[in-house]
Amino acid sequence: MVEDLAPSKRALRAEVRERRRIMTASERDATAAGLLANMKRVVDQYAAGRIACYLSINDEPPTREFLDWAVGEGLLVYLPVAREDGLMDWAPYESGDEAQDVLGMPIPTSEVLGPIALADADVVFVPAASVAPDGMRLGWGRGYYDRALGTLGSESNVFAVVYDHELVDDVPREKHDQPVDGMVTPSQIITVHPVSS
Repeated sequence: MVEDLAPSKRALRAEVRERRRIMTASERDATAAGLLANMKRVVDQYAAGRIACYLSINDEPPTREFLDWAVGEGLLVYLPVAREDGLMDWAPYESGDEAQDVLGMPIPTSEVLGPIALADADVVFVPAASVAPDGMRLGWGRGYYDRALGTLGSESNVFAVVYDHELVDDVPREKHDQPVDGMVTPSQIITVHPVSS
């Protein structure tokens, strides 16, 4: 069964990467404002004082303007720092200097906290390639977020950040894959699991 899933996951990820790559500058600009507004709405909905997110790169839905807003509002922001052992630490973000983790992803240069810091976040925003209506998230294949999300309790408020066309009917899934509580796109916020407030 795993052999059947792996190729379809790879194919779907490749399709998403290509679709993101060919988005025009005007399409990106048109989606950025909506995504920012909806991410702010999620923060307001849960009266979040602490959030976990990530620094977007390349063709990902943009999160940097949202992070600057969150810091400006006085929210405590945690960003992931990948470790060689497959786990993620978290580091407070105050904007400014950036370094790279073991995967080459941008990270803050502040003190690195352990994996348990994620449990302090009121809302967690995670990247995804695609998300199904039941909240099953297709990640990018390394399992970092699945491992991190697997440690959270039912009180978490986890939202995948994707473009509208990345909401799909179903995604290939394996036993270790972790669902999210909702999705944030440039045009909508979808909650799929009961979440705390």
